[in-house]
Amino acid sequence: MANWSTLHTKINQYLCPPGNGVFTVNTAQERKATLHNHLYGTTENVVAAWQEQVNGLNDDNRPVLLGVCSDTGGGILRGANWGPLFLRQALLNGEFSCDYFDVGDIRVIPHLLHDKYLNDATITNCRKALYDDKDSSLPVSPLSITEDFCDEFYRAFPEKGLFAIGGDHSVSYPLVKSYLKAKKDQGKKVALIHFDAHTDLLVERLGIDICFGSWVTHILDELPSRDMAFQFGIRSSGRPREHWESTFGVRQFWTKDINERGASDVVNEVIAKLKANNIEELYVSFDIDALDAHYAAATGTPEPDGLSPEQAVLIISELAKEFKITGADMVEIAPFLNTNEDGGNDREKTLAAGSEISALLINAMS
Repeated sequence: MANWSTLHTKINQYLCPPGNGVFTVNTAQERKATLHNHLYGTTENVVAAWQEQVNGLNDDNRPVLLGVCSDTGGGILRGANWGPLFLRQALLNGEFSCDYFDVGDIRVIPHLLHDKYLNDATITNCRKALYDDKDSSLPVSPLSITEDFCDEFYRAFPEKGLFAIGGDHSVSYPLVKSYLKAKKDQGKKVALIHFDAHTDLLVERLGIDICFGSWVTHILDELPSRDMAFQFGIRSSGRPREHWESTFGVRQFWTKDINERGASDVVNEVIAKLKANNIEELYVSFDIDALDAHYAAATGTPEPDGLSPEQAVLIISELAKEFKITGADMVEIAPFLNTNEDGGNDREKTLAAGSEISALLINAMS
């Protein structure tokens, strides 16, 4: 009970109602109101309605949904901070049924990334802005807040599944790091399943060591072994697969490999390796750009020649038959971006694919 009490306090410090994680003056207020009306039956006193719902988290066994509306760790085309709001609505309105407890959004100061990059004066000012207490010891940047929240979450609920919606892919750094630390403390062997067009295995990008292109590099040593990181859908890289596998120890399945061999053959190989290493649980991190740009163009770095939703669903479904999926995220959906030159409806198509895969992951946790 002590762990729940601490987590409950931090929920009220670190989180806000679903959809409110994007700091705006009036943009998308109607969309936020639609979401709140769907969740709480009202658009009035939303904070109170959210807090009343959060009080029941301790007695709820459903997977927990968390929004992390941060895109400061990206930088090609931004807009993934809107992903949690739009994908929530797609999940509620769509054809893919899933049941979860929506705990809300991380409170985001949109100019910040991680506290390690801030000086003391900035941290003090931001603590005053977020917590009305300049002498607080709490973190202020979205990645730092997310990690501390997740650490507390897993202490309170070691068996609960957490599904997060980003945000750019840097948000997976705290989500996966916290998950791996918690599972190590529980004595469980886990693996990372990572869908992406890009390796995200840079050591740094323009001097920043934690960002959307480097987050995997900095969580590898939390895994039982580095070869327990499996990457699917890679195709946009300045170096060949052999470089990444030999340098970092990960196992990659580029899209051309999956197309040539077939998704079933590839996933069977992965299942065999996971079983040989006595893996018990999986974390699945899904960057929407793993899918071909035809299906997922509303993202900051869409890439052609990618996976189809059917291939991704098959791989995840087969893994879920053999292993518990106890953590997952869906990132890099940027609903306001229209990157296709053919004028297609990128938002709806991307959200449809994202909600199908998100529902699959949430249901796997159930």
